[in-house]
Amino acid sequence: MPPDQKRPADAPPAPDNDLLPAVIESLLFVSEDPVPAVSLARTLDASRKDIDRALDVVAESLAERGVRLQIGPDGAQIVTSPETSRWVQYFLGLEAQRRLSNAALETLAIIAYQQPVTRATIESIRGVNSDGSVATLRARGLVDDAGRAPGPGRAALFVTTQRFLEHFGLERPQDMPPLGDIETPPPDAPQPMSGLDAGGDDSQPQETDAPKDDEATAGPSDKTPEPAESAGESEEAEPDAPDDDQTIAEPAPPSQQL
Repeated sequence: MPPDQKRPADAPPAPDNDLLPAVIESLLFVSEDPVPAVSLARTLDASRKDIDRALDVVAESLAERGVRLQIGPDGAQIVTSPETSRWVQYFLGLEAQRRLSNAALETLAIIAYQQPVTRATIESIRGVNSDGSVATLRARGLVDDAGRAPGPGRAALFVTTQRFLEHFGLERPQDMPPLGDIETPPPDAPQPMSGLDAGGDDSQPQETDAPKDDEATAGPSDKTPEPAESAGESEEAEPDAPDDDQTIAEPAPPSQQL
């Protein structure tokens, strides 16, 4: 049902269902900004269900043409197809858009697949400070705040914008490629940090196996219980010994963690 609002007396009648897709396409064509579905329903005196059905018809009719119907968080709009972008830019004399850095792309991918997500979760996944990347994405209009997360600090939540769909030539947010079998942490749950710790524990068996190799290479020696002293003697005897010393000294990190 359209919003409860009295239509002006000079308003045109509601179009038939067969004509509704064409009327919507015309309205989107002349509009400079995305048009929410509720505005279309109010203007055309139609129900939201009829508007959504007509939008699907428009999207299907434009699928193989030079323009597309794009439906994002700000509404529906008609945009040029991504396949024709290079010729459109050349015709209009537009400079190619500056490419995003790898750091910005990593941050944008995390936000796109984990949204809404906090800055702390982004940094826990990337392992580095992401203030600059988030600022760049916000300046480009690709991400924006979407409220505050519950809990202490009330951290800002970031989501992608309509501009994100335009930048990557997507018609809907659901058109993003699936991640497949890649496991990602849920929003605001920094499992990657605990995973890194677990990875350190998994590396311990490799470190404990190192003395066995050292013992095999140092078999003829009489004293193997003190690897530190044998390492010092090998340094004075042969300049190439640091390679063996490094393998003998590898068990030191676990003792420091203990």
